Amino acid sequence: MAIDKRLDIDLSRQQLRVLEAGRIVSSYPVSTARNGPGERLDSECTPCGRHEISEKIGQDCPANTVFVGRKPTGDIFSNAIGAEHPERDWILTRILWLSGLEPGRNSGGDNDTKARYIYIHGSPDGTALGRPGSRGCIRMRNADVVELFEQVEEGTPVDIRD
Repeated sequence: MAIDKRLDIDLSRQQLRVLEAGRIVSSYPVSTARNGPGERLDSECTPCGRHEISEKIGQDCPANTVFVGRKPTGDIFSNAIGAEHPERDWILTRILWLSGLEPGRNSGGDNDTKARYIYIHGSPDGTALGRPGSRGCIRMRNADVVELFEQVEEGTPVDIRD
């Protein structure tokens, strides 16, 4: 029998919880969009509603691997690299690419979560978590995103709520 596993992301608490059969099995601090919730293309908001993990990227990459366009660049993030690009919203270590499941809300047209490239991903160790700050994605500590990556599969449901 398959375990009923899902992710719950609470934007007001800046928290991601893993639930199995309705019970919380782990919880992580996150940082979601500084622009708040929203589904529109180019809004730099975190989309709400029902989603799923459509792709898992970075399985065998070391912690702090830098990704651009969902591809590892060959660089490992360091403070020196961060100082060279202080404006970048770094995507590190692992990527869980989300797809919306609600047509007209977060799936299709200008509200499509996957087409907006909304991920759960690692971030530099100095990134403030527990408060909004991203450009739409859900940022996590590198160690936490590695742990989460091992707990979920493609198709795992993800609920994002305000």
